[in-house]
Amino acid sequence: MAQTALITGANRGVGLALARHYHDAGWRVIGVCRSGGEAAAELREVAERVIEGIDVTRPEDVARLAGELAGQRLDLLINNAGLLRDEVLGEIDFDSIRSQMEINAYAPLRVTEALLDHLVEGGKVANITSRMGSIADNDSGGRYGYRASKAALNAFGKSLAVDLAPRGIAVAQLHPGFVKTRMVNFGGMITPEEAAAGIAERIAALTLETSGGFWHSNGEPLPW
Repeated sequence: MAQTALITGANRGVGLALARHYHDAGWRVIGVCRSGGEAAAELREVAERVIEGIDVTRPEDVARLAGELAGQRLDLLINNAGLLRDEVLGEIDFDSIRSQMEINAYAPLRVTEALLDHLVEGGKVANITSRMGSIADNDSGGRYGYRASKAALNAFGKSLAVDLAPRGIAVAQLHPGFVKTRMVNFGGMITPEEAAAGIAERIAALTLETSGGFWHSNGEPLPW
């Protein structure tokens, strides 16, 4: 029986590449996205089911997502939806920071909690984070909202790993690498497909014994 993966932010970039990767590997893919219509056209080619109009920062949308999945078992949840903005010290936009916290940190926790009853024993949760959430690795400053939101996501993921262990569910925080996506104006070093392949390898290798870790998609453990 085919395994099922649910991916948020699945209509473009790394999310879409992950949907393609798991589809090609024989998984049933459920793609979740905020934008529908033409924006989700490529996703429909690989996802068995597309759930559109889901803003993962809105409790009512996440509740609707859970409702539409009634009876659906999930082997893998990938919290991929994210937002990157920049702030300049002296002119910090705290609304920008707040928005990044909502989508990058609170939303993955909200979605995971809402879908707990759908995750099977032995299932996995992958939070797509960033090495910019590493405090030890920060030697360039700036990006206040993005760094803080990803650090918060890492903390949430570690707690989820502890709390979900009794249910047999493993959790990983995964940095995709510097990927050529719209988020960075396509100025990255690897393609979304390369990032997706690395992320999938890390997920496949994830066990309860390694649950809670923070890795680069290339397998390198990252410092907190």
